[in-house]
Amino acid sequence: MPPRSDEPRRDPTGSRRGSARDAKPTDGEPRTGEPGIGGISGARAYTPRGRTVREERGTPTRGQGAEQRRTPRSTRSGDPFRPALQVLDGGRAAARAGRRDAPAAGRGGVVRTVVPRTPRGPGGDEPPPRRRTTPRAPRRADRPAAARRPSRKPRRPPKLADSRLRLRLGTVLALTLFAVIGIRLIFLQAVDAPAYAGGGVTDRTRTVELPAPRGAIYDSTGAPLARSVEARYVYADPTQVEDPAATAKALSPLLGIPVSKLMELMRPRKLENGIASTFAYLARGVEIPTAKRVQALELPGIGVHRDERRDVPGGDLAANLIGFTSQDMDGLEGLEARYDNVLAGQDGKRVYEAGLGDLGAPIPGGYSRTTPAKPGSSLSLTIVRDLQFRTQQILSAGMAKVPGGTGAAVIMEIPTGAVLAQASNPTYDAAKPLPSDPVSREDAATSFVVDPGSVHKAITYGAALQEGVITPDTTFPVANAIKMGDTWFPDTHPADGKRMSIPGMLAYSSNVGAITVADRLGRDRLIDYQKRFGLGKPTGEGMPGEASGRLLPADEWSGSSYGSVPIGHSVDATPLQMTAAYAAIANNGTYVQPHLVKEVIGPDGKRTPAPAPVTRSVLSPQNAAALRTMLEAVTTVDRATGLTAAVPGYRVAGKTGTGWRLVNGKKQPGEVSSFIGMAPAENPRYVISVFVYAPNNGGAAVAGPAFRDMMQFTLRHYRVPPSAAGSAPKFVVYPR
Repeated sequence: MPPRSDEPRRDPTGSRRGSARDAKPTDGEPRTGEPGIGGISGARAYTPRGRTVREERGTPTRGQGAEQRRTPRSTRSGDPFRPALQVLDGGRAAARAGRRDAPAAGRGGVVRTVVPRTPRGPGGDEPPPRRRTTPRAPRRADRPAAARRPSRKPRRPPKLADSRLRLRLGTVLALTLFAVIGIRLIFLQAVDAPAYAGGGVTDRTRTVELPAPRGAIYDSTGAPLARSVEARYVYADPTQVEDPAATAKALSPLLGIPVSKLMELMRPRKLENGIASTFAYLARGVEIPTAKRVQALELPGIGVHRDERRDVPGGDLAANLIGFTSQDMDGLEGLEARYDNVLAGQDGKRVYEAGLGDLGAPIPGGYSRTTPAKPGSSLSLTIVRDLQFRTQQILSAGMAKVPGGTGAAVIMEIPTGAVLAQASNPTYDAAKPLPSDPVSREDAATSFVVDPGSVHKAITYGAALQEGVITPDTTFPVANAIKMGDTWFPDTHPADGKRMSIPGMLAYSSNVGAITVADRLGRDRLIDYQKRFGLGKPTGEGMPGEASGRLLPADEWSGSSYGSVPIGHSVDATPLQMTAAYAAIANNGTYVQPHLVKEVIGPDGKRTPAPAPVTRSVLSPQNAAALRTMLEAVTTVDRATGLTAAVPGYRVAGKTGTGWRLVNGKKQPGEVSSFIGMAPAENPRYVISVFVYAPNNGGAAVAGPAFRDMMQFTLRHYRVPPSAAGSAPKFVVYPR
């Protein structure tokens, strides 16, 4: 094969194939028709063996005298530079040329020459096209290059977007993304870190409540009336109990709870959030020895933990005053409820990390935090335990003679207004309050509302003395009955119109005499003194739910009210209110608010005295002393109403009363008998009241003697010297 010439191939017109120059010659002369070396079209016609298609087919080359002919691809366009442009544009010709040239380029050290193509003449044979099925007409050789079809312009490349704008936009987006991530990381590390850190701790921590001891209640001498003692509670984990029936049967004798109830408590149940409950109380306030016996059984799902229970050493001693608590140590009644915020402490707790299952013990060195419990404060009452016990004992013995009755007794100290004893009957055991009747748990002294009856007459006479309507020496005729409005008010001791003294009217409890005095006093002034003596509103002693009683307003008075109110009817009052009124007479006319709480003892032992009681002047000391003297006639005058209340060796001033009990405005059957007195009358130290409601009557036979026994014990308890012999005044009932 002849060597490849370095001179470019020329077409029949003499132009160089593959050149980007114009078809016109550069020297201004027309090119001859000498055959030249083939251009790019000829290069495509090479086979992998380095021979042209013509050589493969046996077509004579230019050196052999044969006329050079175009390949079918070279005849598609008259532009000699079209193959090169197609290569630049990435067209099909460039791709195909690349594929055909690849094998040749792969051979190293082989130089191939291009045989000049024979010019295509008018009569020359044209090799058949590779992809055409019909022969193509030969192009005229004498056609000038300028007259040929112009070459196709290259496509304009697409206009690209502004790269600077895209760069800026991408930068802004990237910075914004990093800023958001950074801010979120700051929040997670600084703000939300405790919440996320605590979330994991919660799953592996255990909380144990540390109950705060409840404050105690002491009497005035420091003797405990109610206190909290260490105990245990027994609980069950229903999810761990293997045999509820056998477990309940084993616990029932120890806890004193029926098997059926224990099985119900151990029954699996779900909480509101759908999680199975793992805790249920079986018993509270269990004594420590009993709890140890429960632990010794080693029952699956049964546990014991520290607890406290309320211990009431006296049982029913002052039970109506003290009240009781729930199993959770919440005050429910009495002083336990009234001062619950003082007595109750603040529970503490211990939070620690623990393992699971058999490793449920605190993790050494793990998270642990303990909040100590704050014990509650204690109350020191004015109640004296020995005096309270004896008062309850005497009242209970008297009430045994009055089936179905209700009794109340109050002992107040002069001049402090301290309540030394306050008893109710019936009563109950504060240590075991649940089986008792709710009525038995009421404090009768503050909740028992009655028409006080004739004990109210002391208020009527005291107001008349203070207003100057009467004097200790006043006398006037007293009829056997008096009519006020449409009602007649008779006397139990008819005077038959005789002139009577004020002490005589008190001794015989004359209704006519009291109504006459009140008529001279006037309605408005009587109501005013009722309020001064503390009627119509609670005393504020300290008991919860204390009744206020009720005074008849002036605009509600009828004609009969002018007769009923002065003698203690149409008036609602409690035994405590009437006791405080008599204490004002004993205290030289100064009313002192009755109170039960002496001081508050803090957990650290600091003692804080209770607020000072409210005081006010009601009577002058002279009028109060005169009234006390006249009240002595009740226990000294022959055939007086209060002879059974006299205390041997002591001067006693007081008054009997007979009233009614009203429930929801309806009068109840029977009567309310009462006696309120003070001793020693010359210098009173104590005031005692006794109220007895007897559905079948007979209360008068209980009230007077009960007062006598209580006062006698009180005077001896405090070693009060007897009154001087012969110091008692002599009264004249019917002066001439």
